[in-house]
Amino acid sequence: MKRNLHAGKRQSGGFSLNVFTEDELYEIHLATLEVLQRTGIFVEDEVALEIFDGGGAEVDRKAKIVKIPPYIVEDAVRSAPSKLFLAGRDPKNDIVLESNRVHFTGFAVAVQLLDPYTGEIRKPTKADIAAAAIMEDYLSEVDVNQKAMDALDVPQEVLALHNAEALFPNTTKHCFIGAGNGKQQRKLIEMAAVIAGGEDKLRSRPLASFHTCPVSPLKLVRESCEVIMECARSGMVIDLLSMAMAGGSSPVHLAGTLVTHNAEVLSGIVLDQLTRKGAPVMYGSSTTAMDLRLATASVGSPECGMISAAVAQMAQYYQIPSWVAGG
Repeated sequence: MKRNLHAGKRQSGGFSLNVFTEDELYEIHLATLEVLQRTGIFVEDEVALEIFDGGGAEVDRKAKIVKIPPYIVEDAVRSAPSKLFLAGRDPKNDIVLESNRVHFTGFAVAVQLLDPYTGEIRKPTKADIAAAAIMEDYLSEVDVNQKAMDALDVPQEVLALHNAEALFPNTTKHCFIGAGNGKQQRKLIEMAAVIAGGEDKLRSRPLASFHTCPVSPLKLVRESCEVIMECARSGMVIDLLSMAMAGGSSPVHLAGTLVTHNAEVLSGIVLDQLTRKGAPVMYGSSTTAMDLRLATASVGSPECGMISAAVAQMAQYYQIPSWVAGG
């Protein structure tokens, strides 16, 4: 089992980037609680609305707005596990996510590919996902394997299943994959259970984890709700990954974007914990700033690095394992 080095922990060595003081983190937390209580979150799924209602939130059925009191948010944060076990197909690739340990994976999801043989820029295929999985499996620096791209040569209605069929057989590491919706999520869990040797064995050795993204600003759409609830019921890890874009789908200043991001992720954590208390969850981010010239996401920019450092520190503040985009 791999336990990578710590970062940001008081020790004799190591590197950290601490964007905020403890008091400043608390201020961001308080601002987020105010947004969740006064503005609320749009929740599209009826079952999710029922769960929020049963958990004590204020639910406007007509507008589908859920306003979450602070005590519910803080209770959900406390019940979310601070340590996660991610099993590999080969036990030597098992990893543990815990306080300040840093692990690495590849970046996703590419919509174009530079063909390594022809030099042509083209759409990625299912075979490309398999090839990328084999490459990531070989690289010792890569701790978990996620699909590097989407297969655009298959029926898009069942894209997640084809992505998984290409990824799962071609790695000995833990897999991260997006499910799309609740129906595909259930099928993906069935696929993982077959590989593990049954549902009980999958629970003891979870070979896969899943992503879902709230929609900025402040929306939990139906598909995202379905995936969150399905993961909670099955005991599988869900990475709640906001993709707010400063100047586009969130405030142009980074502080406001961070509060928006935090509110989106915490609302998903509340739904996850109200569905099943103690369900494994990750605090995720692919939030960045919009390039105001091209109206595109500025991945790899200084602003992206600043946001990512801030988000990682927020996750540490909540003592929840994080998944933070680089680039």
